[in-house]
Amino acid sequence: MADTKPPRGGADEKTTLLGFLDYLRSAVADKATGAPEPQVRTPGVPSGTSVLGLVKHLTVVERFYFLGEDTADWAGSMRPTSEETAEQLLADYRTAVEQANRVIEACPDLSLPIPHPPRPASAPTMRWVLAHMIEETGRHAGHADILREQIDGSTGR
Repeated sequence: MADTKPPRGGADEKTTLLGFLDYLRSAVADKATGAPEPQVRTPGVPSGTSVLGLVKHLTVVERFYFLGEDTADWAGSMRPTSEETAEQLLADYRTAVEQANRVIEACPDLSLPIPHPPRPASAPTMRWVLAHMIEETGRHAGHADILREQIDGSTGR
């Protein structure tokens, strides 16, 4: 994943948005890395959310918006199976991020629709998708922070 620091001021819009998104993506991956089994997949709240479930979900969201892959089971995207390892889910997330970044980098104008809309009737602009993914990933990075602290007391970035 990209740098673990937020982007500096003064960069162009795409660089700034992608920099913040990559910063948050790294935060999510860092919270799952090295977390002990089975706690990393064990729900830490009544809703059933786990650190590994957040990684799996964000992988599906990255693929949905940037690669045009639809999903039939959004609720299932939050639940790692017993066969899915932490290493596998983290590798899948990193691969999805790399593929998404290639799509973002190839976009010449953020006001253009995303190139692979999962639903042809609605193709938001790349600017909207980047802003949404910052919100989505940031929200779940906060969840991962709390869940990881509950697991082993790990705090911070």
